[in-house]
Amino acid sequence: MASQRLRSVARYARYLPDRVLHALRRRSAARRLTRLPPPKVVLFICHGNICRSPYAAAWARRLLPAGTRVESAGFIGQNYPSPVEAVAAAGERGIDLTAHRSQRVTPELLEAAELVVVMDRGQRDRIVSARPQLASRTVLLGDLDPEPIARRAIHDPVFQTVEVFRSTYARVERCTRALCGLWEERGAGQPQG
Repeated sequence: MASQRLRSVARYARYLPDRVLHALRRRSAARRLTRLPPPKVVLFICHGNICRSPYAAAWARRLLPAGTRVESAGFIGQNYPSPVEAVAAAGERGIDLTAHRSQRVTPELLEAAELVVVMDRGQRDRIVSARPQLASRTVLLGDLDPEPIARRAIHDPVFQTVEVFRSTYARVERCTRALCGLWEERGAGQPQG
């Protein structure tokens, strides 16, 4: 019992900076992104490109103006389908991931991207260390969450239950809506529907 309580306290303390700094990070990310022109090419990246980034890309395609190219990629794997739980949870929310197959992030994808959206700090660091010129155009999706957060990163639901996917996808959706809304407010165009 005491060890469980200690782990709980340690977990709370570990992510305390994420919670405390969220409002500041959210304002900073929004300010930085609205200084950029509305992107014509958006690249969503997660670890394996089977759960989070394909779902976020699908939502962005619905929300961004027609003509905006939206891609997703990951750091590992190639041509893997989304897990059954991902397909089920996405389907409940009107997104079809059945045909999705993972792709690795390539120099060509990064060069073409006017905006790179990642799921955690390690992914951002990896992108920016390889391509420093992308620093101002790379954002953590969780930083745009309009609600109070427990963690900055978007939780990776792989190998977990459909309930975990539902929770993760709810957060991805609201963060993606906040991201796409930044340019909508400036009259960047009509959503694709």
